[in-house]
Amino acid sequence: MKYYLIAGEASGDLHASRLMRALKEKDADAEFRFFGGDLMAKEGGTMVRHYRYLAYMGFIPVLLHLRTILKNMKQCKADIEKWNPDACILVDYPGFNLSIAKHLKAKTRIPVFYYISPKIWAWKEYRIKNIKRDVDAMFSILPFEVDFFEKKHNYPINYVGNPTADEVREFRSNYSENMTEFVHRRGLKNEKPIIALLSGSRRQEIKDNLSAMLQATKDLTDYQMVIAGAPSVEREYYNEFISGYDVSIVDNATYELLSHSTAALVTSGTATLETALFRVPQVVCYETPLPRIIGFLRRKLLKVRFISLVNLIADNEVVPELVADTFSVENIRRHLLDILPNQKGREEQLCGYDEVKRRLGNNKAPDNAASIIIRLLRKE
Repeated sequence: MKYYLIAGEASGDLHASRLMRALKEKDADAEFRFFGGDLMAKEGGTMVRHYRYLAYMGFIPVLLHLRTILKNMKQCKADIEKWNPDACILVDYPGFNLSIAKHLKAKTRIPVFYYISPKIWAWKEYRIKNIKRDVDAMFSILPFEVDFFEKKHNYPINYVGNPTADEVREFRSNYSENMTEFVHRRGLKNEKPIIALLSGSRRQEIKDNLSAMLQATKDLTDYQMVIAGAPSVEREYYNEFISGYDVSIVDNATYELLSHSTAALVTSGTATLETALFRVPQVVCYETPLPRIIGFLRRKLLKVRFISLVNLIADNEVVPELVADTFSVENIRRHLLDILPNQKGREEQLCGYDEVKRRLGNNKAPDNAASIIIRLLRKE
């Protein structure tokens, strides 16, 4: 069968590539065409557009690149219709993907499956109307989403397990490099304990967060700071922010970096969950424009208490979240010091990580999702 996939960022590229692999194992005739990234390309098929041309976030960046975004959307809709796949599989990225779903529902008979459901439980809950109308089957990777969709909105979904948990388990079972080998292979300066800086996968996130992370850690001379370089961001872009700081960068090796890290500063997103699953204590950092206003609106309008996946899954404040009006160099440093070795906050976080892991379970998300998709298409 023919599958058209759309992923709009690095985490979506990873999860979609694993789903493609699972589909190939269960469907020997699987063909792929996609908007996505390098990991998806390694699984085969035809890349129509790389996600680096899609990954704009925030009101101003989206507005400045609106013509490009609309052009990409028009190209995507036309390409899907021309290729006429057996199914279109949308991976997160709701601003773009829900528009594609609406078009396909109105103009074609192509089934639309959504892998990694939009986080409408946090904001834009009104999108449930579009999802009910345009999406044939939803696949959730967060256990608490089941009650939200099924009990609150009477929309049945499939909880298939969490792919990040799968990916981390698989990596940890196969990775055996020690600290000395890692330092040598990645060209790091020494074997001091590492504080990992995960400043995001998009340029805007890096621009907003990395400078404060570097300022907060510059005097911690007993540690070395290492940035997890995002796969879609060139080294030259980081150079704008790291001048004058004693910091290293490792590219496309976040899991390796976390395997050897003592603590981390992490921009909210999938990276917070990855960091927790590697049992690395962390501080979640997310700067916003107009922080006081955004902080007020967050408290008044956001539907959930937390923004990090770690805290959302645990339904408890396992990791500190420094967002909007609580984001500052001083706060980052204070919370970071509290999670270094022999500090009280470190052990508390590690205990909270155990609960997160328990709630996620051990299901293999890509395999489960692939099985259900194929069963639905074959009407078994």
